[in-house]
Amino acid sequence: MATAPKISSSSVPNDLAPFWMPFTANRSFKARPRMVASAKDMHYFTPEGRKIIDASAGLWCTNAGHNRQPIVEAIQKQAAELDFSPTFQFGHPKAFELASRIAALAPADLDHVFFCNSGSEADDTAMKIALAYHRAKGNASRVRFIGRERGYHGVGFGGTAIGGMVANRKQFGALLAGVDHLQSTYNRAEQAFSVGEPDWGEHLADELDRLVALHDASTIAAVFVEPVSGSTAVLPPPKGYLKRLRQICDKHGILLVFDEVITGYGRLGHAFAAERYGVVPDMICFAKGITSGSVPMGGVIARKGIHDAFMTGPDHVIELFHGYTYSAHPLACAAGLATLDLYRDENLFERARKLEPVWADAVMSLKGLPGVLDIRVVGLMAGIDLASKPDAVGKRGYDAMESGFHDHGIMFRTSGDAIAMSPPLIVTEDQIDEIISKVAAIIKQGA
Repeated sequence: MATAPKISSSSVPNDLAPFWMPFTANRSFKARPRMVASAKDMHYFTPEGRKIIDASAGLWCTNAGHNRQPIVEAIQKQAAELDFSPTFQFGHPKAFELASRIAALAPADLDHVFFCNSGSEADDTAMKIALAYHRAKGNASRVRFIGRERGYHGVGFGGTAIGGMVANRKQFGALLAGVDHLQSTYNRAEQAFSVGEPDWGEHLADELDRLVALHDASTIAAVFVEPVSGSTAVLPPPKGYLKRLRQICDKHGILLVFDEVITGYGRLGHAFAAERYGVVPDMICFAKGITSGSVPMGGVIARKGIHDAFMTGPDHVIELFHGYTYSAHPLACAAGLATLDLYRDENLFERARKLEPVWADAVMSLKGLPGVLDIRVVGLMAGIDLASKPDAVGKRGYDAMESGFHDHGIMFRTSGDAIAMSPPLIVTEDQIDEIISKVAAIIKQGA
């Protein structure tokens, strides 16, 4: 049984005003804070020691659970040995070791890893690699990007532009020019209460052919999609949709990029969703689960042909003018190696595959509760759409999150009036039952 680690009085702040919190209703939070001070395995603990079961793996990231000792020890040891080393023109061993381990997990010839510090940076990095790749191949006119409605690709200007979540875009003006969007793959009338990949919707990939006809293939650099759209409350791809996208991209010489910031590292029972769906993208963006959320890290895995297109010209000349001060930070690399060891030694990807039907049955038991409009479940992910209040869209979801934390001892994500769940891969069947029991009570309470 998880017990609350000891915390000091400094864990309880006496002034909440200075911290402008991200993606948060700041005034509501500061009127009634949802504060955590420690964590272990499947649980957070409040400053008072109250236990909160984590049904969302933090922010989709603590796949191996919280404060796992091998990861903690690896970070501590690395901090004592090498706190920082530049990776511009210099290197340290763990960066190369981790890149090799990640490349070995990725499918086919996705063999080269460019490190950054977050999913947002990974998406913007992949956009820059795509532009520079086409220029290196003599196709400098390929500057357009295609994203998807209801997609999320981080908060940089590039990722926000190719993303398709309205609230994330509307405050920031025109963003980047030359971006278009595929339609969302979600259709409640055809796909309601889907377990796994819905049968309807493969044909929606053909929208890409229409956009190619509109802009001409010679202007399009890359298509970015999440294999499963996560932040919009879990939209699995229709059967055959991703393979069809791959075929259309190949036909027109367009790069296909999978944003696996959420789906990578076991969330769908495989190292990457690309493996589950039998599709080899040209690049994979990753973050979150690579360190189980313990230290910020992200990256892009590129196919050999993309990498090799840059390896021309004089040897002393920089091939790609891009990078971050903290790319392949030593602490992050140490955490990543220890996390990959945990995934391997505890067979957590295989465990997620075995738990998927148990998780699906449990989540689908919520069907029929008052106000539940739809449920989608795939891998160890679930989205539950709740009916909106006519005069306050998003309020039912917010109230569910707040009640979950304060009244029921559970943390999950919300997107508008939808609940999104993605527990750590170490979740037990009893804990799945506990999560679903709590969510059922919350839904009934808010009806």
